[in-house]
Amino acid sequence: MSSIVVVGDVMSDVVARLSGPIARGSDTPAHVTVHPGGAAGNVAAWLGTTGADVACVGRVGDDDMGRAAARALSEAGATPLLAIDPRRATGVCVVLVSAGGRRSMLPDPGANAALAQADLPDDRFVAGAHLHLAGYALLHRGSRPAALAALALARNRAMTISVDPASSAPLRDVGASTVLGWLSGVDLLLPNAAEATALTGQRGAPDAARMLSATAAEVVVTLGARGALWTDGQSSARIAAIGVQRVVDTTGAGDAFTAGLLAARLAGAGAREALAAGARLAARAVARVGARPQ
Repeated sequence: MSSIVVVGDVMSDVVARLSGPIARGSDTPAHVTVHPGGAAGNVAAWLGTTGADVACVGRVGDDDMGRAAARALSEAGATPLLAIDPRRATGVCVVLVSAGGRRSMLPDPGANAALAQADLPDDRFVAGAHLHLAGYALLHRGSRPAALAALALARNRAMTISVDPASSAPLRDVGASTVLGWLSGVDLLLPNAAEATALTGQRGAPDAARMLSATAAEVVVTLGARGALWTDGQSSARIAAIGVQRVVDTTGAGDAFTAGLLAARLAGAGAREALAAGARLAARAVARVGARPQ
């Protein structure tokens, strides 16, 4: 399997599992826990559990949360390559988890917003390696130059590239045509259904995936409980999600899916086999609290 460098956000997640609907202007009992998070950190950690040679490139504060982020990556089998920001704190995301495990996020990027081109490790960008870019770095104005530099460096070094577009609301704010221009020619694009719609205007995932295949060699659209689909513009494949006894928290399920799929695909698996590998890690993710393997 190729070595993998994951570039993007590393956060600390404050997860509040709500007891019921939010009582606005009053109190809603919740079970609150703190976990390592961030899309890049999550993907790298799940990749580490597969035995992949993976490094996570990001930026954290000179604080306890930043040091905890590095430890958590190491414990998961990933190499933390985290620049220390002397002024900004480690990013924090408040995650509200409602009944059925559905989550809503309130992110404060902190040091992630200052990710710089100088933070990219030159020795990890080598021919035959793989870059996975977590799209939050691309969508945030502060970290965008570093994200674009990572894409350019990977292209120049003959690396393969995958991108998770990150989130539908900021995609709409930046503009689909702009984002697709940045991503032109990547090997694999991994939106969820809402992101695929934001990028194409198509509400049907198969139609959106086919349109996106004009930008990326392969497109995988994740559909939550409905599974995932793959296309290269000519052929397509689809799998169902793996059932779990109880969905506890969907935070990081897409990141786990990405890791499982990437590990399988880079090891030579076909599209359907790689989709199934992603689904297996996603099923593990939704059965526990937090976005990381435990």
